[in-house]
Amino acid sequence: MENIINITQEITLENKRVCLSPLYMSHFEDLLYFSIHEPELWDYALVTANGRDNLKAYIESSLKSEEKGISRSFVIFDKHKNKIAGTTRFYDFSKDHRTISIGHTWYGKGFQGTVLNKNCKFLLLSHAFEVLGIERVEFRADFRNKRSINALKSIGCIEEGILRSNCKSLNGRRDSIILSILKNEWNTEVKKELEKSI
Repeated sequence: MENIINITQEITLENKRVCLSPLYMSHFEDLLYFSIHEPELWDYALVTANGRDNLKAYIESSLKSEEKGISRSFVIFDKHKNKIAGTTRFYDFSKDHRTISIGHTWYGKGFQGTVLNKNCKFLLLSHAFEVLGIERVEFRADFRNKRSINALKSIGCIEEGILRSNCKSLNGRRDSIILSILKNEWNTEVKKELEKSI
């Protein structure tokens, strides 16, 4: 079997368009603009980062999750604009089942609708399947978040179904849509198609 390594190791993933580097509290000031001026970025999130206190708690929570060995968060740097664009994360890692989730992803408004997301997902998926030896990558989104769902489908995710009222949200409870990419799908089709679009 392929090698599964510690996902919490400090890694940097990058290509010509984007650099994903480990998220630390030192990035607080760089992310604060979005937190203060674009609070609607977290309208569909389970954990909000809008406002100074929430952003601090968001980063602290991310770091604590890494200590448990089940996640790794990244700050997203757009090389074309030479600016930090947002954050993303590996989470819910299972060594036994060889599965992982990608999520907690958000981009400032000025970075949405570009090829930045596809570049980020390409780097994360490549690392998951080709370095970590993951067999299944899962994505979840609020069923009302059509922008996010469409973006996931555009990179090759397959919709699996809806979990009804499966978790608390900022406004009560939410229905979550589940999507995924399997290793054989990545190897035979998804990778090639994604490469064409970045």
